[in-house]
Amino acid sequence: MKHSRPSMTALLLGLSALLGLGAALPAHGGGVEVHLKLPQRARLNLQGRNSLAVAPFIVVSKEGEAQRTNRRDIDVQKEFARYLLKVLRRETTLKIVEPGPIDYPVYDLQQLVKQQDFWRALGERTQADMILTGGLDFDVQDRTGYRTEEYTSPFNGRPYYRQVLVEQTGFQYDILMQVYDAKTGELIYADNFKDFQSLQGQNADPLRGMFENLLSLEDRITGVFTQKEVEATRTLFTE
Repeated sequence: MKHSRPSMTALLLGLSALLGLGAALPAHGGGVEVHLKLPQRARLNLQGRNSLAVAPFIVVSKEGEAQRTNRRDIDVQKEFARYLLKVLRRETTLKIVEPGPIDYPVYDLQQLVKQQDFWRALGERTQADMILTGGLDFDVQDRTGYRTEEYTSPFNGRPYYRQVLVEQTGFQYDILMQVYDAKTGELIYADNFKDFQSLQGQNADPLRGMFENLLSLEDRITGVFTQKEVEATRTLFTE
């Protein structure tokens, strides 16, 4: 009795299922389209580093072109610290250390990089492998203004343009992140994360806007300290 050989497509489909690569679909040109979940390593080398002290971020202010509005006395530093500690504990395997209030030797972020003795002393006090700090800038901007929109006249059916007042509030979050080696005091990682969100209404809740910004930036923030999975599509040729 003659046994038929399994086709290459069937083998690839079986391999895909076995490895948990995701769905495999026939593609044009004698190939199979496979959806993969690929590991993306943390952007920071964590080998031998298991603990992170989260120091207070410094709130800075940058005057932009847009008109700034009242933030309703939001404690930007406190709200960000609460969010950051929660996310890092949930998404990473690092031991998170809270050093408490810190009296920085300088409050210029560029000058802080040179304060290696300070970072080493803080590392000894917290017994952490790394120290996380940085700068924050949260702007609430009045984006209310007139917009041109097209409409169709109900009388003659022709299109016309008119100016319409649109009330919007813009929220911009700018995070400068710095990570120091707690043993040497040297800066080992730095990055800048920015996000802008726009909500309807001239008096939109700034706290809601802030957390919309942070939600948008969350994967980038946690990706510094933890491995992520990214989805990709590959074509495996069967001929």
